[in-house]
Amino acid sequence: MGKDVLGLVVGMALAFAGWFGGFGAFVLVAALGALGFTAGRFLDQGGDLRDLLAPRDRAGR
Repeated sequence: MGKDVLGLVVGMALAFAGWFGGFGAFVLVAALGALGFTAGRFLDQGGDLRDLLAPRDRAGR
């Protein structure tokens, strides 16, 4: 799927959420979309979700 088609789908989803659910639904869909985009980009670049969820080791402890 091209980026133009993906943008179209996201825009339509936001429009439907705003039309049928009001501003709160619009904000919720936008926030969850941004979260999904961030997670997808992180995984696409070779990241591992365990890196985000596990506590980091601190130097000297």
